[in-house]
Amino acid sequence: LEGENAILKNREIMGATNPAQAAEGTIRKTFALSIGENSVHGSDAPETAAQEIAYWFAETEIVG
Repeated sequence: LEGENAILKNREIMGATNPAQAAEGTIRKTFALSIGENSVHGSDAPETAAQEIAYWFAETEIVG
């Protein structure tokens, strides 16, 4: 995701980490099974995103 406030907007769409506390219509409220199986992950800051992307993806898998 890119854009102004992209991380904040994505975290709003995901919902609270605990699906029991997530707002209706969020990914976690709709699909999560528990706090440990909460269906989706999103980084909380650009620096964290860079670390997590490097951990999960090879450079050849990243476009852009």
